[in-house]
Amino acid sequence: MTSPRDLSVASYNIHKGIGTDRRRDLARTVAVISEIGADILALQEADTRFGTRTGLLDLERIRRDLGLIAVPLDGVGDAHGWHGNLLLVRNALVHEVHQLILPGFEPRGALVTDMLIDGQPLRVVNAHLGLLPGSRAAQARALLDKLGSLEARPTLLMGDLNEWRGKSAALKTLGEQFMIGHLRPSFPSRYPLLALDRMMTCTQGELLDIATHDSPLARRASDHLPITAKLRLVPQTAASV
Repeated sequence: MTSPRDLSVASYNIHKGIGTDRRRDLARTVAVISEIGADILALQEADTRFGTRTGLLDLERIRRDLGLIAVPLDGVGDAHGWHGNLLLVRNALVHEVHQLILPGFEPRGALVTDMLIDGQPLRVVNAHLGLLPGSRAAQARALLDKLGSLEARPTLLMGDLNEWRGKSAALKTLGEQFMIGHLRPSFPSRYPLLALDRMMTCTQGELLDIATHDSPLARRASDHLPITAKLRLVPQTAASV
């Protein structure tokens, strides 16, 4: 039996398309997305933040030129994401998308997307946690509570978790279900010092070659650098033994 290929995954806070030069340039953002070349890409801050949220990216161009399709969402109006979170996938069959409102001082949300990709079941969580430690702790618990209510399947969590420390209440909570993995500084993009952006898996997956995508264009396009990895899923027959 042929082993499934490793999937290219990435997470990127695009900062609403505003670069370190303080210009909003969505064409530049799309160029960085093209550089990344991911099969699954979790974006944060993909919509305007204040007033009526409005999507910023040209999703049709991204579909046509890069082969990445936005997972469908309900009730978001002109927004592309859910509380700014947008998930793009390549050659995947989306089964169900859960749009979570997360607790905390600021309006925050997360997407939980069940899909079939390369014949493999996968659940992807795309989250952008709050700025306050207490909010992040509550949000991490809300995520695990939601996941605990769903049928088990291999799960990958990605996003801007706003955690720069190796240990925190939020990461301790997430560690109950996920392997936290290695830290890769991604913020600020010009001189990355803090590992605000994270990805982690359950025991049915392994992240390989975790890195920041540190290109000259990425350093200008957002205040965050993207983080990338290869996701290797444990075949279901082996995982169930």
